[in-house]
Amino acid sequence: MATDTKIRDGGPATRRSASRRTSGEGAFKFLATAAGVVLLAIMAAIAVFLIAEAVPALRANKGGFFTDLVWEPNSSQVFGIGALAFGTVLSSGIALVIATPIAVGVALFISHYAPRRLAGPLGYLIDLLAAVPSVIYGLWGLAFLVPLLREPSRWLNEHLGWFPLFAGEGAIGGKTMLAGGIVLAIMILPIIAAISREVFLQVPRMNEEAALALGATRWEMIRMAVLPFGRPGVISAAMLGLGRAMGETIAVALIFPATFDISVQILTPHGNSIAANIANGFGEATPVGRGALIASGLVLFVITLLVNMAARMIINRRKEYARAGA
Repeated sequence: MATDTKIRDGGPATRRSASRRTSGEGAFKFLATAAGVVLLAIMAAIAVFLIAEAVPALRANKGGFFTDLVWEPNSSQVFGIGALAFGTVLSSGIALVIATPIAVGVALFISHYAPRRLAGPLGYLIDLLAAVPSVIYGLWGLAFLVPLLREPSRWLNEHLGWFPLFAGEGAIGGKTMLAGGIVLAIMILPIIAAISREVFLQVPRMNEEAALALGATRWEMIRMAVLPFGRPGVISAAMLGLGRAMGETIAVALIFPATFDISVQILTPHGNSIAANIANGFGEATPVGRGALIASGLVLFVITLLVNMAARMIINRRKEYARAGA
């Protein structure tokens, strides 16, 4: 009884328990802070390395790095990032436009429509697709998708050729920006779907039941309660997928024809990206050529950072609107 009284009255046992909690929280806080500092240090080290390796090549460049559409650092030492940056953004944009609606639909089906017996295995399948190596997607695209797109490309060119994306004389499909974008879309779709599914499953059950109690259909409940709650998570998932699409190397290197021109015609055999160009050219590059490739990698690094910063700003702004509305 005396021991119980000491515990209830804040005796030695209670003080020891509080001390352990305080020390544990302090250790966790230290480890979390150290992890954040290490991450920032790694990113800073990557940036310093890229800048240090790129500066000599940029000084040796005889053209405009941001404007030229020529990539000849090994011979004439003239190289520009314009076409590569454009191809990276265009192919990633195509992938994002194709993958995001499908991924959100798959996530909604798993979380709110599919029976539990089907939702579990389908969710596992989506997670497994995210782990497939990129070279497998690239080989599949090269062997199956590229020949398959030839006839649809002709049809799109004949019937929708007035639209710039589907214009172009002799659009025959094959190794085109459209094929690369579709492969990238298939690669990033599991990531967006898996994250969106987890976000939709976190919607408060009370919100869904309140919408249904007011007479809303299931789709109206999803539109009014689920999608607004999960919008920041979907944006984060889409930006994560976009980051992977921008940095993808092997799959696009197998599909893109490695040309250096700027065109929005996605059915003609042209296109390239920064990551694919690095993979194709690093093995035979001269010292200036390696520096030029690293400089292009620095541009990709900056573009990825800007995309993630923009996504974070959008998410924070939506959170502020949600607080103001509450």
